[in-house]
Amino acid sequence: MKKKDPYAALRYREFNTFLLLRFTMVFAWSMQFIIIEWQVYSLTKNPLSLGIIGLMEVIPAIAMALFAGHIVDQNEKKGMLLKCILAFSVISFGLFLLTWPRMVSGVATNKILYGIYFLVFLGGLVRSFLGPTIFSLLSLIVPKKVYPNAATWSSSVWQIGAVLGPSVAGFSITLIGVHWSMCLVFACSVLSLTTLTQIGTKPILNPKIGEPILESLKEGVKFVYTNKSILGALTLDMVAVLFGGAVALLPVFAQDILKVGPEGFGVLRAAPAVGSMLTMFVSAHLPFYKNAGKNLLGAIFVFGVCIIVFGLSSWFWLSVLALFFSGVADGISVVIRQTILQLKTPDHMRGRVAAVNSIFVGSSNEFGAFESGLTAKLMGTVTAVVFGGSMTLLIVIFTGIKLPSFRNLDLQKDLDEHENS
Repeated sequence: MKKKDPYAALRYREFNTFLLLRFTMVFAWSMQFIIIEWQVYSLTKNPLSLGIIGLMEVIPAIAMALFAGHIVDQNEKKGMLLKCILAFSVISFGLFLLTWPRMVSGVATNKILYGIYFLVFLGGLVRSFLGPTIFSLLSLIVPKKVYPNAATWSSSVWQIGAVLGPSVAGFSITLIGVHWSMCLVFACSVLSLTTLTQIGTKPILNPKIGEPILESLKEGVKFVYTNKSILGALTLDMVAVLFGGAVALLPVFAQDILKVGPEGFGVLRAAPAVGSMLTMFVSAHLPFYKNAGKNLLGAIFVFGVCIIVFGLSSWFWLSVLALFFSGVADGISVVIRQTILQLKTPDHMRGRVAAVNSIFVGSSNEFGAFESGLTAKLMGTVTAVVFGGSMTLLIVIFTGIKLPSFRNLDLQKDLDEHENS
């Protein structure tokens, strides 16, 4: 049996450039979101305001997702990515100005909040295009035989950026303040633009250029609905992330429950990062695609347990440990889901399938933030976190019992077909 190369995708120069680009964008976006969370909670001292931030981003992201997927499938991917990064740069610069004390001196707090919410809303519009564009561009950079390996490394970089960004944000708020932390985010967006110039223009593989938008959207939704592997993975992860969105309440835990300040906040945000990074480095060597259904169910179950432990903990280092293992579990879940999507999605539908993915999973992070903020307001912060973790466990158990075909999902055959193509 031929030994698999865990670094196969890294042997393509453009893919390495793609990884750097993806890391800087995810790092900047994640860092920006946490800086804004901290700033808004510092202004309001209301956990519901944290939920509103998530809601302001998720509403346009969901509303535009399918339309964005259609546009991405109809257009050249590098050009689409350029527009997304430029738009993000403008938003970051706007937030930089809104967090500048000299600029907002004398401005009412409500007006500052409305300005922040508006820019976050625009960010949601940009994100609806960014996800499908990145997903589609990946498949044009490496050959099909290394799709699973590329998906693993791409997911690894995404996960590392998604958790390193918030942790760095926590420390940078302490060291240089909110305003200059936002300047660092803007600098990352400029770096992303520079990196993009090293990737060449790619062909459009969609044979139905000019297809009516309604027909295009129906085709994309029908494909996801009829592909039980994709539908099961997206649904399970969406609901789990929705109810396990306790990390949105970390500012509350850091400031009011554990009382560890911005330094402790940075450590709490870093804990999932460390767990995820360990998982991602190992995932290139471990065949998570074998028994993918059981592995995904198990990972999300462990994630739910970690969220419950975190919610009940009043000891700082136990909270850090719980978040660390939640990062390990979440990293495994991300790798499996992205492998399923890359192996099961045809090239001409990648934008639309990624758009549906953003509705199911990507947007559930923000809905999870809103759910956590709302339940924290209604039933208390600790109770809300324990409730979310418990719901995650119940959903995993229900899915495992009711969907045996998904529970027994194995991607080995799909991997063999791609490697032989």
